[in-house]
Amino acid sequence: MRLKDKVILVTSSTRGIGYAIVSACAAEGAIVYMAARNEERANARIAEFTEKGYTVKFVYNDATKPETFKTMIDEVVEKEGKIDVLVNNFGTSDPKKDLDIEHTKVDDFLKFVDLNIASVFIASQAAIHHMKENGGGSIINISSIGGIVPDISQIAYGTSKAGIIHMSKMIAVQEARNNIRCNVVAPGMTATDGVKDNLNENFQNMFLKNTPIKRMAEPEEIAQAVVYFATDAAAYTTGQVMAVAGGFGLATPIFGDLSESLTSR
Repeated sequence: MRLKDKVILVTSSTRGIGYAIVSACAAEGAIVYMAARNEERANARIAEFTEKGYTVKFVYNDATKPETFKTMIDEVVEKEGKIDVLVNNFGTSDPKKDLDIEHTKVDDFLKFVDLNIASVFIASQAAIHHMKENGGGSIINISSIGGIVPDISQIAYGTSKAGIIHMSKMIAVQEARNNIRCNVVAPGMTATDGVKDNLNENFQNMFLKNTPIKRMAEPEEIAQAVVYFATDAAAYTTGQVMAVAGGFGLATPIFGDLSESLTSR
């Protein structure tokens, strides 16, 4: 019960990594708000959590309506009297439109960058106001290994996720005086419906070929990194980026080929 009675809000959390974060935090005793657009889907998830004895609630958020990133924070504070932890999990892209520098349309680039970065900025700004009044708090931003290691495609997604990393460090430096910490979790390829639906099998295999731990992450493994940053065990940790990516990006660029040659011996 490392998060007992802490009030936590997780954006984009009815499935995938967000859902796993909600589950992991609720299992540790937190009061968790699922920020989502689809209330019906959220309530179905909440019913499952209630059966387990967890405290999970719904708050409305629509990423296409920037003002809802503030109103969701205000609503949680109005109902609970505080917010202890904000997890900015929302992120979007479209591999069919988010290509390389030559082939990505300007409007698509600006749309994805704006949605991804603005969501973190607006929600964090609103949460900080209340966290200061409550004596502190923790902001955890979900970036991506793609925000650390450049790729041959998805220039908007990678740029926005890199921007989130730097913004997180800025928040950490600027808000430490208010006992507000800000850290980043950067997942690698994770076994979610989004990955299965948007990344073909050939790409998945190539990615895993260059991942020392040769499998996808489970959403629950990403969630445990978030739980750590949310707990008092991380009270002296701020401005840090935890890559939960199986070692992707650490090895020599020819790691995949070398690994295959050693395996074939």
